[in-house]
Amino acid sequence: MGDYVTVSTKVRRRLKEEAERLGVRISEVLRRALEEEVRRRKLEELEKKLGELGEALDKIDIDRVVKSIREDREGR
Repeated sequence: MGDYVTVSTKVRRRLKEEAERLGVRISEVLRRALEEEVRRRKLEELEKKLGELGEALDKIDIDRVVKSIREDREGR
């Protein structure tokens, strides 16, 4: 089994009581919500990095790269 830590939060007593009455497994719901939030933020971070990478790639002159490769091959 993985390495676990305990995380606590405060919720209104009424909400906790209602959740218990309805049979909600609070720790399971909180765990899934936290996992989903982390997944969402990682995707946002990746999208931002991809955007930055796309901007950098847009600045590359493909014709110049192709010309340089051809010149390099011909020089061998």
